[in-house]
Amino acid sequence: MDRRTFLKSGLGAGVAASLGTHSLFSPELHAKIPANLKVTKLKVIPVWTGSMNYIFVKLYTNAGVTGVGEGGIRGRAATMIAAIQEHERYIVGKNPMQIEKHWQAMYRWPRWRGGPILNSAVSAVDIALWDIAGKVLDAPIYQLLGGAAKDRMRLYIHGGSADAVRSAKQQGFNAVKTGPSLARNGVIKQPWNLKAEIARLKSMRDAGGDDFDILYDCHTQFKPEMALEFCTAVEEIRPFFIEEPMLTSDLGKMKWLADKVKVPLCQGESQFTKFGLQEMINKHYISYINPDVIHAGGITECKKLTAMAESNFIDVALHNAQSPVMTLAGLHVNACSTNCVIHEFNQARKYAAWEEDLYGGVKIEYKDGFASLPKGPGLGIDIDEKAAAKRPARPFARTRSTLEWPDGSVGDT
Repeated sequence: MDRRTFLKSGLGAGVAASLGTHSLFSPELHAKIPANLKVTKLKVIPVWTGSMNYIFVKLYTNAGVTGVGEGGIRGRAATMIAAIQEHERYIVGKNPMQIEKHWQAMYRWPRWRGGPILNSAVSAVDIALWDIAGKVLDAPIYQLLGGAAKDRMRLYIHGGSADAVRSAKQQGFNAVKTGPSLARNGVIKQPWNLKAEIARLKSMRDAGGDDFDILYDCHTQFKPEMALEFCTAVEEIRPFFIEEPMLTSDLGKMKWLADKVKVPLCQGESQFTKFGLQEMINKHYISYINPDVIHAGGITECKKLTAMAESNFIDVALHNAQSPVMTLAGLHVNACSTNCVIHEFNQARKYAAWEEDLYGGVKIEYKDGFASLPKGPGLGIDIDEKAAAKRPARPFARTRSTLEWPDGSVGDT
C-alpha cells in the first residue's frame, strides 16, 4: 500500500486525524471522551473496618462518570482526610484525562512536597483519575498503560508458622510472608532470641519444601547490627527477600549491609516516589523494590518506579495492605510490568457482609496462587456511599502498636 492509498483508507484517515489533533487515540476512540469533560466534585469517603480506617476518594464529572481512589496512613486518618480534601480546589474544573499534568501539579505546585501524608493524598486522586480514564474509554487501566505483559500475577499471603504454610499450600499459594516477633508487652526483647527465630523459619521451610517461597518483613525494626546478624543466619532458609531490614535514612549504612549479606534485600514501602528510591536502585543496594500504590504516588508513579527498577535489573513486589481498591490499583500496574514478579495479597478470605455491600460484591479473582488480569473498566470496582455511611471512620483511633527498647527509648514499628 503506497502513501496515497494509505491516507485514503480508513486507517490512514484515522491516523491523519489523530496526528492533526495531537491525539494518541483514533477518532472513534477519541469520540468516547465527552467534550469539555470536567471534574465537578471531590468527596472523601472514610470507612472504619473494625481495626483501621480506609480512606477512599471519589471524583465526580459533568459526564456522570465517577472515579474511585484510596490513600491512607494508618493511625493518621484525620490528617489524611484533610490532605486529600485539599486537592479539591485544584482538581475541580480540570479535565480528568490530563493525568500526568495533574500528578505534576499536585506534587510540585504546593512547593512543600513529598512525605507519607502529602504523597498518599496525591496517590488517592491519581488512582481516581485513572479510574475515570478507564471508564470513559471502556477499558481496564492496564490496557491504557501498554496492555498486559503477562497472563496472570503471582500472589503471596501472610503466615508465621509451619501450619500457616501448609494452609497456604492447601489454598494453592506457594509463597507466604512473615516477620519478627521482637517484643513482649510492647517492649523489645534484648538480646532477642535469634536461634528461636531461625528455628521457626526452618520449620516453615520444612513445611513448604524447596518449591515454596518464604518472604520476611523486618518492618525496619532491626538496628543495622541486628539486621546483619539476622541476614547472615537466615541464609540457609533461602528467603525470597528480606524486606526493610533497617531504616534507609542513612544510605551509607544500607550499603554497608548490602555489601556484607548474600540474601536478597527489599526496600520501598517507606520510600515515596522515584526520588526516594533512585539511589538505592541505581547503586544496587537492593534486589527488589516494594512501593505502595496508595503511598508512593499512585498508579502514575508506581508505573515509573517499575520502569526505573527494570532498567537496573531489579524486580518489583508491590506492597498491598489495605482494601480491594488498593489491590486492584496495584494489580493494574503489575499486569503491564514485566518485572512485577509477586504481589502482596490480603483478601484470600470470605468477605464480611459489610464488605460485600461496600464493594458491590466485587472480589479479586484468583486461582492456584495467581490473580487474574483485572477486568475493568477502569479499576473495576466502586464504593457504595450508603454502605460506607454505615461505618463512619474513627479519625483519631490509634491503629498501630507501640514499641520501646528495654531502657524505655522509642523503637520503630
